[in-house]
Amino acid sequence: MIVIAMALIGAVLGGRTARKRNGSKADVAQYAAGYGIAFALLGLILTIVIDRTLI
Repeated sequence: MIVIAMALIGAVLGGRTARKRNGSKADVAQYAAGYGIAFALLGLILTIVIDRTLI
């Protein structure tokens, strides 16, 4: 759940960042994908840390 939420948040932030910088549609898609992947990875690490500390 955390991974999916973080990926969506990252994609939205990436898209907004590209739009602020006056990027084309391809730029917006690339930023959204990049930020989505990065935030999903952070969410995965966060999930593992939470799982390890609670058990």
